[in-house]
Amino acid sequence: MAEKKKTGFETLARTSLAPQEQLLAVKKKNNSFFIGLPQEISLQENRITLTPDAVALLVSNGNEVWVEAKAGISSKFSDQQYSEAGAKIVYSQQEVYKADVILKVEPPTLEEIELMHPGQTLISALQPGNLKVEYLQALLKKKVTALAYEFIEDKVGGMPIVRAMSEIAGSSVMLIAAEYLSTAHNGKGVILGGITGVPPTKVVIIGAGTVAEYSARAALGMGADVQIFDNHLYKLRRIKHLLGQQIYTSTIDTITLSESLKTADVVIGALRAEKGRARIVVTDEMVSKMKPDSLIIDLSIDQGGCVETSEITSLDNPVFRKYGVIHYCVPNVASRVAHTATTALSNIFTPTILRAAEEGGLEEMIFSHSWFMKGVYTYKGSLTNEALARRFNLKFKNIELILAARF
Repeated sequence: MAEKKKTGFETLARTSLAPQEQLLAVKKKNNSFFIGLPQEISLQENRITLTPDAVALLVSNGNEVWVEAKAGISSKFSDQQYSEAGAKIVYSQQEVYKADVILKVEPPTLEEIELMHPGQTLISALQPGNLKVEYLQALLKKKVTALAYEFIEDKVGGMPIVRAMSEIAGSSVMLIAAEYLSTAHNGKGVILGGITGVPPTKVVIIGAGTVAEYSARAALGMGADVQIFDNHLYKLRRIKHLLGQQIYTSTIDTITLSESLKTADVVIGALRAEKGRARIVVTDEMVSKMKPDSLIIDLSIDQGGCVETSEITSLDNPVFRKYGVIHYCVPNVASRVAHTATTALSNIFTPTILRAAEEGGLEEMIFSHSWFMKGVYTYKGSLTNEALARRFNLKFKNIELILAARF
C-alpha cells in the first residue's frame, strides 16, 4: 500500500521549533521601585509629591510605596486615601527613610540625611540660594544619588517642575497682592487693577519668565498697569507675544528701574537664578524711595532674592516692613495652594517613574537621557554639579565621565 502523503501540518508538527524560540528577543521585565514619601517638616511645607491616584497607578505597576503618616494631610489627602491606593502607612521617619527612592518637596534636613543609606536616591528641591556646604557634605558622606527639581529638564530643554510651580506662583501672586494692598491688611487701601474713573494700580515685574507671564496675565485681567523688566531681550519679546499686548518692557537699567519703582504699587521679583543665585537688582536705596504701604513680593527669595531688603518669611508670618514698604518673601508660595501644587508635581513624577521602571531603574534613566541626567548633583559620593563645586570649593566629578567609565 502506498505510503500516505503527509500534510503540511504533520510535517510542521514533526519539526523541532523549540530551540528557535529561544533565539527571539525577550522584553526585559520592568524594574520595580521602593518609594518613600516622608512628611515635610521644614518651612511650613504643605505639599507632597504624589497624589493617592498616582500611588495607585505606581502600585498597580509593581512598585512599593511607603507614606509617612499625615504626610498628605496639608494637601488634603488622608492616610486612608493613600492606604486604599495600595501604599503602606508608616509612623516614623526612620521607617520611611528605609525606601530606596525618597521623593520630597523641600530639601531634607541634616537630621533626615542622617537617616539615609548608601545607594539611596533622593529627588527633591535644592534651593541653591539657601544652600550650605554642610548639606552637600552630608549627602556625599552617605553616598546618596541626589537630583534637584531645579535642574531636571525635559526632552526639549524646558524645566517641567520649575515651570509648573512657576505657573502656580505667578497665578497666586496677584491674589497675595490684592490681600496686602487692602485696608484689611493695613495696606494702601486700594483695589488691585482699576475701575471706571479711578487710575489703575501700577505693577512692576522684574523678570520675564514663566512667573512673570502668569503674574502679568492676572494683573492685566484685573486692569492693572503692568511694566516688565529683564536683561534678556528675547524673553521680553517672548512675553509680549504670549500676552498678546503691547505692554511696557525694558532692560534692567538702574535709572529707569529706580524711577519706575517710585510710582509702583506692587513690585514682583521674579528673576531666575544664574550660577546658583538670583542677582540683586533692587537696591536698599531704591526701596527707600518707594511709596509708603507699597508692596514688594520677592518670589526669587528661595534663590537668594533679587531685592536687597528681602529676608525669608514664612506662611505664618509672611510680611515685614522696611522704609514703610511691605515685603512678602515666602519661599514656597505654591504651598499656599498645596492640593493643586501636589497634583501638578504628581503629574510630572508619575510618568517619569513608570518610564524609569521600563528602562531598568533610575540609574539607567539617568545615563540614558541627558535631560534627566542634568538633575543629578551628587552621585554615589561624588559631586557632579560644577557650579556647586566651584561655589563651595569642593571636588567635582563630571557625570559624563562616570557614564563613560560604566562602559
